[in-house]
Amino acid sequence: MTAPMILSIGEAMVELSQAGRDGLWQVGIAGDTLNTAWYLRRLLPDEWQVGYFTRVGSGEFSQRMIDFLTAEGIDTAHVGRDPQREIGLYAISLKDGERSFSYWRDSSAAKGLADDPAILAQALAGTRIAYLSGITLAILPDEARMALLQALREARALGTQVVFDPNLRPRLWPGTATMCDRVEAAAAISDLILPSFDDERDHFGDSDPQATIARYLERGAGQVIVKAGGDPVRYGGNEGEGLIDDLERETPVDTTSAGDSFNAGYLAARLQGADVGSAIRAGHELSRQVIRHRGALVREAVEAVLAQG
Repeated sequence: MTAPMILSIGEAMVELSQAGRDGLWQVGIAGDTLNTAWYLRRLLPDEWQVGYFTRVGSGEFSQRMIDFLTAEGIDTAHVGRDPQREIGLYAISLKDGERSFSYWRDSSAAKGLADDPAILAQALAGTRIAYLSGITLAILPDEARMALLQALREARALGTQVVFDPNLRPRLWPGTATMCDRVEAAAAISDLILPSFDDERDHFGDSDPQATIARYLERGAGQVIVKAGGDPVRYGGNEGEGLIDDLERETPVDTTSAGDSFNAGYLAARLQGADVGSAIRAGHELSRQVIRHRGALVREAVEAVLAQG
């Protein structure tokens, strides 16, 4: 019997992060949907497959990314090649634990990940969970964006669950109105949405997390879990509603991948039988451990969580 597949869809890039000493930087591979896939691979038992769907170039850094994914146990069968482009690059700058980013991604090969509907359909066929983010949508031309949503709509009709993190990044979009419209189009075909309240308040004008939940449910989402940067997490939808308000706070060293790791912790817990509240606590604990360290992919954080049982 074939192991069930979680397919994470998006862009992975070369990551430059400060190495802890002035003038020194370290090179890694990361990206929001890849971060979630990486944590899922570490948290789920071997009977689950975790795959990545993207497009890369043919140069050294693209090969380095594929080698990295393979070494980390992430399936690369649906990573396409573009002979004309390379993967993008970003650098993380930190101030008081909060991050800012500088990007070099205009010619990223991942911009073509949805160009071929047949390849999309083949990748999604039989996939148990398809995971994507607002950044996945933002990097694509609008025609490709709509093609990806259509492919996900068709896969969902055949049994694939769609999980979506809006991850609102206005700088990647031609305008805020386009961003909001396309994000809500993705919400309409999503079984689970994992928004961050600060973003939703700033760009949709939501007054509180309950307003975020209500808006996404009205658009057609199944379940909504509203992350709140360590504050109480509110949820609602077809699996009930509630508030988890006993979460331990953490002073961050680096908030990179905080939301991505929460999503992985939540999904991994749910797939192993946890209820919604317990899964939210699991996601929060992984995220809390991650932000105690620098960088997006933190092995020590996973080890700490697994050691807790």
